[in-house]
Amino acid sequence: MRIAVVDKEKCKPEKCGFICGKVCPKNRAGEKCIELEEKIVIDENICIGCGICVKKCPFNAIQIVNTPESLKEKPIHRFGKNGFVLFRLPFPEEGKVVGLLGKNGLGKTTAIKILSGQLKPNFGSGNAEWLKELKEIFRGTELMNYIEKLEEKKMKTVVKPQQIEFLREIDSTPTELFEKYDETETAKEVIALLDLDGIKERELHSLSGGELQRVAIAIACMRRADLYLFDEPSSYLDVKQRLNVGKLIRKIAKRNASVIVVEHDLSMLDFVADRIHIFYGTPGVFGIVSKPYSVKNGINAFLEGYIKEDNVKIHESVKFEKLSRGDTAREVLVKFSALEKRYNGFSMRVEEGEVKKGEILGIFGCNGLGKTTFAKILAGVESPDSGDVEKNVKISYKPQYIGEMFADKEKTVEEILPVYSESFRKRFILPLELENILKSPIGTLSGGELQRVAICKCLSQSADIYLMDEPSAFLDVVQRMKFFSLIQRFSEETGKTLIIIDHDILLLSFSDRAILFEGKPAKEGYAKFYTTDEALNKFLKDLGITFRMDPETRRPRANKPGSQKDEEQKRKGKYFLG
Repeated sequence: MRIAVVDKEKCKPEKCGFICGKVCPKNRAGEKCIELEEKIVIDENICIGCGICVKKCPFNAIQIVNTPESLKEKPIHRFGKNGFVLFRLPFPEEGKVVGLLGKNGLGKTTAIKILSGQLKPNFGSGNAEWLKELKEIFRGTELMNYIEKLEEKKMKTVVKPQQIEFLREIDSTPTELFEKYDETETAKEVIALLDLDGIKERELHSLSGGELQRVAIAIACMRRADLYLFDEPSSYLDVKQRLNVGKLIRKIAKRNASVIVVEHDLSMLDFVADRIHIFYGTPGVFGIVSKPYSVKNGINAFLEGYIKEDNVKIHESVKFEKLSRGDTAREVLVKFSALEKRYNGFSMRVEEGEVKKGEILGIFGCNGLGKTTFAKILAGVESPDSGDVEKNVKISYKPQYIGEMFADKEKTVEEILPVYSESFRKRFILPLELENILKSPIGTLSGGELQRVAICKCLSQSADIYLMDEPSAFLDVVQRMKFFSLIQRFSEETGKTLIIIDHDILLLSFSDRAILFEGKPAKEGYAKFYTTDEALNKFLKDLGITFRMDPETRRPRANKPGSQKDEEQKRKGKYFLG
């Protein structure tokens, strides 16, 4: 099947003079392959897939691809003529947590909307009897029983949406919402586990992204349903908060409910899921849902980049190979005495230390302990109340809130990046997947696109140290893997130093050394240097979770709480086996 997708926002025929239609071989032969209505329309039955229109479009508005030969079935849903297409659906399983894994733009949120009844699938053409047709497509599968219950209105669903900013528009407090939606009489337990006591009386509009996320999760968990759907629940949360959310989600499954979770944090999926569906295809064009896998086999198949049952290679294989670089008498670039900072009832102290040339330094710990404040002191954005930082180097700083980096929202990506050489393109543009958005204005980018532009801008500066605060936020799994490889290769090739603040355990395990922040969030934070393994072991012990190395992919895997490996590592005091 040939699929032609036109991005209606990017398509600007009034500016390009309808160049795609003029260069199309079929149009020139007298056939109507590409026509101009309000935007261009491509007839997939006439299109020969030559790709000329794709290359000539100055706004990267056209994509034409072929689906895998093994894909014979009809689509579940299509978003209009020349719109995105979804094939197949994931299967909810009673008493189980099913994870959805895949790049952004492959239909995970669309699948959630269909399973929750928010979106009626049109099977590519439009169909009023959608439930009847779904039953025919999935007859004899685990999804059949669910569809029948949905048709008979015996299935209640609850969705924690991907975007949670809408909560700020509600004139209310968390407590008022909890009282309204608590149907399971678990409000007290949920509030305690998600650490919401301190904010439950505040107005919703005053809450941070992480606080809003936990409120949205709490509301979903307090409601009674047969199917719970959580779309990216770990966004904005630190490692401890993610694990507590994972514990809560697993408790929900024990209510004999079905749970589906969309997640990009592989550690979170390891911890929370029982089964995994892989989404693959071409982002923004079409998505295909794989069969259900076990968690280990699903993540490993995804990292291998090969879907065996469809005989499809979905991307290049991802290997977790930490470069062995040692600590051979590296030059000291930054040296600081014990640093202290105090404001609004919060105090932070970082023990004396030094940053060395060519190292990757990981900084982690729970939110609200001063990591970003410490980064700003290093970058020279803020000054400590006591202590000194000795440095004679230039630092390129990517802040946590990336909007601070781009004042002019009308400028395009290529106008703010030095895209001037083939080496720059190969080193940064291609790994960060920026080529298709170079002509897009900054103000039109998604969170993930803006994050990748911010990373590129930071790394493209002439500096000695590159300091990035939460670079993995908003990135999908493949983008995170490419970022891991990029920073290792960049440090190795240039001898530059990278300082990374993040919550992704996989990313942090790539560090040469670490600074661990501990304390009481929003009250006091203190930090000191450790080896990476020492810091991760100490941090994970406090959280009560263990990680082991997967022998096939060499990635750190979270053990299921109470499993044999989990209990064995805890007895030995080895919470992180790197």
